[in-house]
Amino acid sequence: MTFLDAHRVVDAVWKMESARIVAGLVRMVGDVGLAEELAQDAVLAALEQWPEAGVPDNPGAWLMAIAKRRAVDHLRREERRERGQELLAHDLGTRPDDGERDVDDLVDALDGEVGDDVLRLMFVSCHPVLSTEARVALTLRLIGGLRTDEIARAFLVSESAVAQRIVRAKRALSDAHVPFEVPSGPERAARLSSVLEVIYLVFNEGYAATAGDDLMRPSLCLEALRLGRVLAELTPDEAEVHGLVALMELQQSRSAARTGPSGEPVVLHEQNRGRWDPLLIRRGFAALLRARQAGGPLGPYVLQAAIAACHARAATPEETDWPQIAALYEALVRVLPTPVVQLNRAVALAMAYGPRAGLTLVDTLTGEPALKGYHLLPAVRGDLLARLGRHGEARAEFERAASLTRNTPERAVLLRRAATCAEEATAEAAEAGREEATEARPAKAIGQPPAGRRAADGDVTLGRAMGLFLARPDLRADTVRSYTQTLSRLCRHLGEDVPLRDVTSHRVAEVFAAAWGTAAGATWNRHRAALRSFASWAAERGWATADLAAPLDRRPEPRARTRPIDRSRLESLWERPDVPLRERTLWLLLYESAAPADWALSLNVEDLDLPGMRGEVKARRHWLRWQSGTAALLPLLVGDRRRGPLFLADRRPGPGRMPAAADLCPHTGRGRLSYERAEYLFKRATRDLDPEGGGYTLHRLRHSRLAHLGEDGWSAPMLMSLSGHASARTLHGFVRVPRPADTVA
Repeated sequence: MTFLDAHRVVDAVWKMESARIVAGLVRMVGDVGLAEELAQDAVLAALEQWPEAGVPDNPGAWLMAIAKRRAVDHLRREERRERGQELLAHDLGTRPDDGERDVDDLVDALDGEVGDDVLRLMFVSCHPVLSTEARVALTLRLIGGLRTDEIARAFLVSESAVAQRIVRAKRALSDAHVPFEVPSGPERAARLSSVLEVIYLVFNEGYAATAGDDLMRPSLCLEALRLGRVLAELTPDEAEVHGLVALMELQQSRSAARTGPSGEPVVLHEQNRGRWDPLLIRRGFAALLRARQAGGPLGPYVLQAAIAACHARAATPEETDWPQIAALYEALVRVLPTPVVQLNRAVALAMAYGPRAGLTLVDTLTGEPALKGYHLLPAVRGDLLARLGRHGEARAEFERAASLTRNTPERAVLLRRAATCAEEATAEAAEAGREEATEARPAKAIGQPPAGRRAADGDVTLGRAMGLFLARPDLRADTVRSYTQTLSRLCRHLGEDVPLRDVTSHRVAEVFAAAWGTAAGATWNRHRAALRSFASWAAERGWATADLAAPLDRRPEPRARTRPIDRSRLESLWERPDVPLRERTLWLLLYESAAPADWALSLNVEDLDLPGMRGEVKARRHWLRWQSGTAALLPLLVGDRRRGPLFLADRRPGPGRMPAAADLCPHTGRGRLSYERAEYLFKRATRDLDPEGGGYTLHRLRHSRLAHLGEDGWSAPMLMSLSGHASARTLHGFVRVPRPADTVA
């Protein structure tokens, strides 16, 4: 191994093990600065010895052992530590050490849990006695294992500035005699809040860089996520810790869609949601569930994670539940009444109830000292003004926001929006001049009022009518959400201030064609129904005509029919020699039993009746029955196992993704195979069989079995008994289900 190779290995090991090593040393010597110096001595020893001797089998334990020996030497020389440390030094010093002792024995000499040490170190590095900048730098140094130059590069400051922050932080901790412990009672809650604040500060700097040429710094986001996951494992009963992890997972899931081809920012409602990371979204939902299971009042991180979950659940921007998000922000304001939270609440109110509602709240924040140099305040105000048609004012706000931000891509976007508003303002001025020139002519000669005309006294605007319509007490919450999607789109295209009596069916048809012209029949009809309900309600009050939806014809909604997979294709799949045993068994089981995939995946080894060729799905109180193909493979798959999931994942779960005990195999340590993974494997294996090239789904495999059995003459009761269908009517696509008139009394 060359010195360069050794340096790479040492660097990688240090980043993984530094927190654990430094934490153990702090417990021995009681000083953060000294502990890091001893750990660095161990790193230097590795750089000297590993190129010749090779990397040890357990490099982290090797570093810990060397660092501990340095600590013992220090304790011997100083002879001024507390009694516990003196006893430890005496014990380690009197033991024979011939240089051949097992490294693990030395590691075991450090009493206590390693996880406890790392948790203590987190509380020390985030102590309130330090400034925010010092806490961030020290945490990334001690817990994250980042070098000084890496921290400086991430925050766009000089290396000397970061080094000084770290030195001053260590000195401050030493002077304050901060104990190496996890505090208890009220102090624990306050210190934990400081730890969470530091982690989220690191994440936010990576997610939306305050300065520089890049919108994001992914390395900081990933480091904050790692720190959050470590903390969640160390404090499993803290809801706010899981809430922070959920928030970061869900926000990080959008990272690939947040920038365009040239690195320009892409706002949330314009992002390609197909690029959002489904794995991170699932992890975020799981962390949010753990936060709720931990109990206690909803804290700021849990509430923010719930808001992020609302976005993650929406397949399209129109499906976002903005009223629910606005309600969550109202709850968040009560526990975290900061101006920034109020600004975010204003955005939610604008999306849920129109830009005027949001602008009213934003205008109350313009005098907040904390937001004086915050570029997002004028940016949000400019957006709301533009949506209200006040483009001249919006232009000034966007230009002010551009002057405040230090991030180059953000500044470019804000200046483009300012230029667009300038063009709109010029066009409005020209239109106003034309109106002034013709205002003396009778209205009948002019025809329809112009789209930009503002409501006069007595006019009911589209925005006001929409608010009154959605505020009716007879509407259910899901109906309000559905209607809001339709009417908000109309307001965005036509303007909230346009008089409702000036809205014509022709203009509404243009909006529908632009927004949902290529949508499926069900989507088109849903928005059409919302418009018809609104138009009828407004016509009853004399505000509009009831024929606003007249040009919009209802579209057919053909019932999708899943085509079965050809039998010959399935036969070729069963005969493939390269299909692994697990997949072959699962696919044959699903086909022969005609059962849902999640039922089969829930089977445990102890639930099988191999001689009877059946297995019990206990949650459904149903027996899956298979045939000879599955019966021949199951004993090979089960092997010597006696308990645990039948179908296992590819590898053991990591410490941050440990499944429930019921989903863990006691023999192999692997978890239960997930539906998503099983679906992916089947689709990948059947791409060459599928004429469309996308691969088949597990649902289609089950559907094919039912179709084939129906072709073979099976009756509805026979299919129900096999597949677990609760009603014969659900089988009408496979066999003829008799109507009541067809039955014999």
